[in-house]
Formats: sequence, C-alpha cells, structure tokens
Amino acid sequence: MSVWQLVAVGLVMLLGLIGVLVPGVPGQAIVWAAVLWWALTVNTPASWGVLIGATVLLLVNQALKPLLPPRHPHEAGAPRKTLMLGGIGAIVGFFVIPVVGAVAGYVGVIYGAERLRLGSRGAGWASVRSVMRATGYSVLVELFACLLVTGAWLGALFWH
Repeated sequence: MSVWQLVAVGLVMLLGLIGVLVPGVPGQAIVWAAVLWWALTVNTPASWGVLIGATVLLLVNQALKPLLPPRHPHEAGAPRKTLMLGGIGAIVGFFVIPVVGAVAGYVGVIYGAERLRLGSRGAGWASVRSVMRATGYSVLVELFACLLVTGAWLGALFWH
C-alpha cells in the first residue's frame, strides 16, 4: 500500500471520528470501512486481525448503545461548538495520553470552554455534568470505541 493510500485511509478514519461527534453521521461505519479498505489492500495477518478486532468491538458498542442514555444535545445547555471542541479534545487526548486521554480531553476541554463562557468554576462543572448526562456518555463510549480501532490500526502500521 502506498503512502498516499495510507494517508487516505487515515483521513477517512479521521472523518469517521469527527462523524461520531455529529448526530446522524455514521462515524463508526466510516471508521470500520476505512479499516476494511486497508485490510483488503494490505492483506496481511495483522491487517485481518485488526479488522476482526474492529468488527467485534464496534458490534459490541452497537449492542451496548441501547443501555446508554440517548443523545439529547439540546438538553445539555452548552453550545454545539463546546461539544465539538470536547470531541476534538478527546481525539487529541487519546493520542497524547494513550487510551485514558480521551476521557480527560473530552471532559477537560468541555470544562475549560464552559468555564470561560460562564465565568466561574462551579458553573463550569455544573455544565460539564449537564453535558455528560445529555450527550457525554453515549458520545464518549462510541468515540472511545472508534479511537481504539484507530489506535489498533496505527499500532499495526508501526509495529508491522
């Protein structure tokens, strides 16, 4: 697989990660399709292992979705921009502090944005709690699953 194809697969995965943050966009399916594209092109045991792992993880995530609170971004009280920034913070955090950085990035960026917007620490934390109840858990679980798939893909690229 050429470097340009790898870049294209990575960009499709990034599109899927961002798609998780936008209601109605099938972010998980986009991430999975990128892994499928890569596995079919590379055709190595590692690529098939990543594809199988991604399939299982994303299917489990889909099965758990009904157990999580539904997304109601309008009930969060925070602007859509804050929620998008939180998602971007989760993506960046995942790669800065592998795995656990996603949660820290999501919550930390939402807190920072809401503290700036509302002006106090207490109001910022109250808004974070509201966001987590309204959208956070379902978005975070779906984003985390997609980030794990992306991390596995990157790991297979670097260690193969």
